[in-house]
Formats: sequence, C-alpha cells, structure tokens
Amino acid sequence: MQTTSEHSPKWPKVLALVAFFAGLLVGLVALLAALGVWLGLWDFRLGFGMLRIVNLSALWIAVAGSIIALVVYAASRTSRRNNGVALGTLALVGSFAAALAYYIPETYRPPEGTPMIHDISTDTQNPPQFVEVLPLRADAPNSAVYGDSPDMTPEKLAQLQKEAYPDIETQVYNEPMDQVFARALKAANDLGWDVVAQVPEEGRIEATDTTFWFRFKDDIVIRMVEENGKTKVDARSVSRVGISDVGKNAERLRAFFDRL
Repeated sequence: MQTTSEHSPKWPKVLALVAFFAGLLVGLVALLAALGVWLGLWDFRLGFGMLRIVNLSALWIAVAGSIIALVVYAASRTSRRNNGVALGTLALVGSFAAALAYYIPETYRPPEGTPMIHDISTDTQNPPQFVEVLPLRADAPNSAVYGDSPDMTPEKLAQLQKEAYPDIETQVYNEPMDQVFARALKAANDLGWDVVAQVPEEGRIEATDTTFWFRFKDDIVIRMVEENGKTKVDARSVSRVGISDVGKNAERLRAFFDRL
C-alpha cells in the first residue's frame, strides 16, 4: 500500500532545494569577496568585482526564494504533505542569504552626485596635516598630500567637495581648547577610531578608522586653535586606497562633529 507522501509530487522539494542552494551560493560569494581581501588572497578591486556579480542576481534569487516558500507551503496544504513547513523554511533560508548578499553591495553604492574623491577637509585652503600617521600610510596608494591624485588639483578637489558636501566646514566652540580637546578625544574613542596621536599642546589628534566589511583603513587628523577663549576645530579624513570613498569620509566627519 502506497502512502500519501509517495503519491506527492516531487517538484516542491526540488524548488525548495534550488532556492536554498542558490541563496547560499550568492551569500557565500559575497562573504568570500570580503574574506579574501581580509586574508590578502586578492585585491579589493577583485572583491568589489565579485560583489557586483552577486548584486546582479541576489535580489532576484531572494524574491524567487520567498515566492517558492509560499508556493511550497500552499502545495503542502492541498496535497496534505507533512514536510511543507520544512521545505518552505529551507527556501526562506536561501532567500534570506540572497537578500544579505544583495544588501551588502548596496551599502557601498554611493548616493547620487557623490564625487570621485577620497580626501575631505573642513579647511580646503589650509588642510590639517598628518604627522604620526604618515609612516602608517607609507605603502598606501593614495597620497596624504591634499589634491595629489591623478587628474586632480587642490583647487579642483576643494570645488568638488564644496559642491557635494557644503556642510563640511570649520566649527567654532565657545570653550577653551583643553575642554574641546578632551571632548574630541572622547568622540574619537566612542566612534571606535584607533587613536594614533594625541598632542594637547598642539591641539592635534590623529586616528585611523577601519571600515567593517572590506576593512579599509581611512586616516583622520583633527586640528584645534584657540582664539579669544573660543576654539576653532578643523578635521580631515583621507582614504588610503580607492579613487572614490563613496561618501564615507564626509559621513565620518559629520559623525565626529555630531558627537563633539
């Protein structure tokens, strides 16, 4: 005597397995894209290339996986299969993995109008200068000299920044420098930066911030000057690699001044 499961169609299981493994595959590629960069197995450009490939298919796989989960569950109800929930869950796991694989590259997509620059400073005429950080950037593709990159000049860099980030400008506080310096140092630590140098007598703080996914290292220098009981604060954030920072350096300076 044959059971109900033996008479049940095989296609729900096949669809659920396809959704599961397709989702896991794109999720694994997205994970390996960054992991390979962390381990020094390949250049970040290859990692980005892998994410671009994933990004083209991951959303469709995520949507298809969700639909398959619903279809499989509905089919199990009509055919009285007792494994519909398990198969639907399997498809949903693949859908979730694909959704993550789609979301991660999207976090690196720059907003519309983001310029191809990677050096952001509140003072574009006299940018704060790095001192202790310079040895850490010795092998970095990007220079720490303001405006020193291919097809760029200090004037062009300043203009591009002004057009894209008009809010990034010198800030003035109605407090003596020692108080502002202490708050600035706390803000840097709260933001998770690795403080490289703190020189209160010069009003200078240097730090390095490491991005989460690809572990990019960007350097920050903060400069303070006290005048008539007030403190003028300038800050600069510069990427070590990449032509464009996809807006990350401006975002970082905004976060710093929000905390300050």
